[in-house]
Parts: sequence; structure tokens; C-alpha cells
Amino acid sequence: MLAIPAIDLMGGKAVRLSEGDPRRATLYADDPRAALRDFLSAGARRVHVVDLDGAFAGRPVQTELIRELVAIAHAGGAEIEVGGGLRDAAAVISVLDTGADYAVVGTLAVREHKIVAELCRQHPGRIIVAIDARDGLVAVDGWQESSAVPALALAKSAAIWGAAALLHTDIARDGLQVGPAVDATAGMQRAVPETLVIASGGVGTLADLDALRAADVRAVVLGRALYEGSFTLEEALARC
Repeated sequence: MLAIPAIDLMGGKAVRLSEGDPRRATLYADDPRAALRDFLSAGARRVHVVDLDGAFAGRPVQTELIRELVAIAHAGGAEIEVGGGLRDAAAVISVLDTGADYAVVGTLAVREHKIVAELCRQHPGRIIVAIDARDGLVAVDGWQESSAVPALALAKSAAIWGAAALLHTDIARDGLQVGPAVDATAGMQRAVPETLVIASGGVGTLADLDALRAADVRAVVLGRALYEGSFTLEEALARC
């Protein structure tokens, strides 16, 4: 199982939100570059970066900082996936132009699925579709609004488009360390066996990683648990 540490950017700093609420942000690093270097030193092979300012503004905001993070990640031999505010094709391309290995789209996949299907065709292996679920339905606009699209339906569509991976987040668990949505993520992976499904949200203990691995989940994003010291990235990598 691939363990992917997360760096969420807000105002140029690394933070974590609880349930995606910007009013419930916790500052963890004044310098995200240093946080990234620490993850690389610990052995990270892929890092997940979110431009939270971009997610709430609906357009990329921290592009230059992301460009720096991409360069640091690549120098350390790691891949980097970037999301947040990618609401049109131009925004997606702007992130790919920073050198990011993957662009993560969420709202765009719900509202303009033909555009995302075309992006998957034009940039094979580089588009990750984020499936941010609340009560089984996909949330949009930085998780501020709910759609009528079932999470599993979007997963099946994205697999047909040729998405490089699906990032499945249970919003109600995100940033709370209450345990991941093992059954929902594993069920999504079974529904699209040829497409990687990445679990996100809720991981708080090494036992949570054991549960995901036992359910044949193949990748997981780690955030608050690392920053709070619940376990180290080295421990997570050894467990995965």
C-alpha cells in the first residue's frame, strides 16, 4: 500500500482543516518546503498537495509555491499530486505546467465531465479525480456544497474516462482521526478494479493502516496523524 503524506496550503503555510472547514484550521508548518523535505527524508515516494486558498477561491492561488514544492519533490525522487481550485481546463494545465506529476480535479468532474474526460485523454496517467463524499454524495466547491451525484457513480465514470486514480475522501472523517472509511473505499476499489483508489480522511492509528491494507486498499493519504505525532511516516511506510 502506498502511503502519501499531505501538505495543505493556506496563506503560504501548511495547515490541516477539520471536515474541510476553513474556520477550523490548525497551523502545522510556517514553511511547507521544510515539511516536504522532512517527508522526503522519511522516504516518501509521493506527496499530496492541496491549494486550499485555491479550493475556496475557485482558481489556483499558490502556483509559484507549488512550483517550488514540485522542484523539491522531484529533486528528492518523489512524485507530487496537486489539487485545489482546478475548475477549468486552463487551471488543470497550469498545474501540470508546474511540473506536477498529477492534477487532482473534483468539482470539475461533476460539473464538466466532458472536459475531464478530454483532459484524461490528452494527459494520460496524469489526471486524478477526487471523489469527496458526504453521506454517499459528492461534495463540490471546496466541500462547501453537496451535489446529487453518488460517489460510486462518479467513480465508475472516471474509470471509463481513463483517470490515473480516484482520491476517495469521506468528508465527515477528514482531519478528525476517527478511522478511515474502510468499507466504502474498498467497495469503490472493487467497483473499478483497474483504477487505483486512494483512501483519504480519518486515519489516526497504525491499526487504521492495517485495516485498509487488509481490505485490499492500495494507497492512502496521511495528514493530521503525521502532524500530531500519532505515528511517524517511517512507521507508516513500514506498515504499508
